[in-house]
Amino acid sequence: MTLPLTQRLRLLILGGTADASALAATLAADAPVDAVLSFAGRTDNPKLPPIPWRIGGFGGVDGLINYLRDEKIDRVVDATHPFAAQMSRHAVIACNAAGVPLLALERAPWRPVAGDRWIEVDDLPQAADALGAQPRRVFLGIGRQNLDIFAAYPQHAYLVRLVDPPRGPLPLPNVELVVARGPFDLAGDRAMLEAHRTEIVVAKNAGGDAAVAKITAARELGLPVVMVRRPAVPARRTVATVAEVLAWLGHDAAPEKRGV
Repeated sequence: MTLPLTQRLRLLILGGTADASALAATLAADAPVDAVLSFAGRTDNPKLPPIPWRIGGFGGVDGLINYLRDEKIDRVVDATHPFAAQMSRHAVIACNAAGVPLLALERAPWRPVAGDRWIEVDDLPQAADALGAQPRRVFLGIGRQNLDIFAAYPQHAYLVRLVDPPRGPLPLPNVELVVARGPFDLAGDRAMLEAHRTEIVVAKNAGGDAAVAKITAARELGLPVVMVRRPAVPARRTVATVAEVLAWLGHDAAPEKRGV
């Protein structure tokens, strides 16, 4: 479904997830768009896409508005992590201001099933408090951001898994570190939790398949999971699959009128 170059859409993908990478790979194969994938820059060595890419922020809402106008972007797909709420909020505001259609590619959240022992909380401070006063062996499946929140609870023994080696000491007094890049499988995550004698898991409700193994492993081992609910973002059109994004992109062959 290739269009003449004069009619190709200019697309900005706000990425950092496996969903964004899958979309980029699909667009690179054959799609009527000129796309660029933007990484936030939180991972030291991101897997680079087969399309043009950029790393780093835009300089807030105003910076994103200027980027959309300067680069003549016709549409934006927000495929950021469900917990990258600030970027998603900025995208809604900037796209409205610039008159650029926005679509969110957002995986469905995990839902508890039989055997799950979830303690659902609204944010990471509540998750830290939910661990309780008694010492426990905790797997923090939350990435490297916000580990300092748990430093106020030094009675626990923490296990942390990061994509990249830390650039300095972790802010936790009693911590073991695993450096590994997902997606992770059930056998590996179950073995990890068993080897470290984990008693409770802390996780963000990211949804999708790439990080669900730790949740399934906790269920099989009978471990409680402190599950952090997703932060709120402004209302926007949302789909769950790359195919739905492609359908949205192909709805109108000609670039839509941009805001001025």
